[in-house]
Amino acid sequence: MGRLRRIALLSDIHGNQTALEAVLADTRAIGVTDYWVLGDSVMPGSGRKELLDLLASLPISLEVRGNWEDSLWRAAHGLLHIERPSHLYLMRLCAYVMEEISLEEIDGRHLLPMQEIRSIQGLEIVVSHHLPEKNWGRELIHIGAQEEFDKLFQGNQASIAIYGHIHQQLLRYGSQGQMIINPGSIGQPFFMDDHLRKDLRAQYAVLEIDNQGLANVDFRRVAYDVELELHRAKLQELPYFEIYRESLVNGIHHTHNHEWLAEIAQRERYEEEVQQFFKSR
Repeated sequence: MGRLRRIALLSDIHGNQTALEAVLADTRAIGVTDYWVLGDSVMPGSGRKELLDLLASLPISLEVRGNWEDSLWRAAHGLLHIERPSHLYLMRLCAYVMEEISLEEIDGRHLLPMQEIRSIQGLEIVVSHHLPEKNWGRELIHIGAQEEFDKLFQGNQASIAIYGHIHQQLLRYGSQGQMIINPGSIGQPFFMDDHLRKDLRAQYAVLEIDNQGLANVDFRRVAYDVELELHRAKLQELPYFEIYRESLVNGIHHTHNHEWLAEIAQRERYEEEVQQFFKSR
C-alpha cells in the first residue's frame, strides 16, 4: 500500500490571516501532507509579512499567481491610474502592504507561474488561479460555459483541473469527463444565494491520493473569529476598512463599487497619502 497523500488546496486568502490560521489548525488535525496555494494571498485584508511568513513555514510544493499578485505588482510599479477609484483603492492597499513587504518580494511573487502541472500516482493534475493564461475575469464562474472550462485541459493530458478565483467551492466535469475542482476561498467566501451567504466560514479542500488514484475530494469549511480579524484590521489601520468589513460580515464585495470607493477615499484623503508615499520611495 502506497503512502496516502493529503494535499490541502488553499486559495484566495486575501489577507485574512485569522481565517488562514484556523484553516491551518484544521489541516494539522486531519494530517495534511502537502500544500498547494492557488493565488490571491494578500490584499485587501490586513495580513502582510506575518501572513506570508506563515505560508512560507508550510511544506508548499506548488504555488500559482493570482490576479491580486498582479494588481499589487502593477500598483507598486506605478502602472495604475490614481484618478480611477478602483485603482486608487489598489494603490492605497499597496502602500499599506509595502510598509512590511519589500518591492523585491512583490516582484518575486509576480514571477510565480500562471499554471503548474503535477503527476501523482499516474494522475496528471493541472493547477491555475483561473484560466491558464488569464488569471482574472468571470469565464469560470459556477454557471460558466462548458467551452470555457474545457480550456483548462488545452495543451495537457490532465484528468483533474484545479482553479480558484471565483470564491465558491465547486466540482464539475470537462467535456471529456475530466474532473474540475475549486476549493473556494479562505478569506472571502462568496454566494449569490441569500441563505447560503449566511455561512461565511473559511473554505478549502483536500485531495486524498493513494496508490490507486484519487481516493477522495474533501470540501471543508472552518469557523474562525471574524471579530478578531476585524480587530486586527482596525489596530493595523487597514485602508478601506468598511469595504473589508462588509465582505467578512455580509459576504458582499465592493471592489468595483466606484461610488463608495470614491466617497471613502475623499473622506480619508487617500489620494494625498498615495501621492506622498510613492513620491517618497
